[in-house]
Amino acid sequence: HLSRILSSKAERAHSTMMNADMDAVEAENQVELEEKTRLINQVLELQHTLEDLSARVDAVKEENLKLKSENQVLGQYIENLMSASSVFQTTDTKSKRK
Repeated sequence: HLSRILSSKAERAHSTMMNADMDAVEAENQVELEEKTRLINQVLELQHTLEDLSARVDAVKEENLKLKSENQVLGQYIENLMSASSVFQTTDTKSKRK
């Protein structure tokens, strides 16, 4: 009878220890899952930021090309105005003095 009581107590103690171990493993798994979820969310946020930055870079490149083209047109226009104006014509002072 005593051996059954001791055996029963040992089984309960073993069962309690197993439950405690399982609870610890479960808690550890929960922490790992939360960490993985946090990291995944951080990666997704960084991906969105990268996409936004890439779109911005593309927009700036496009604007830069547009401005370069406009500057070329304006430069040509100014050159044409200067060549048509007598104020900007080069004068040969030697030929006028003779």
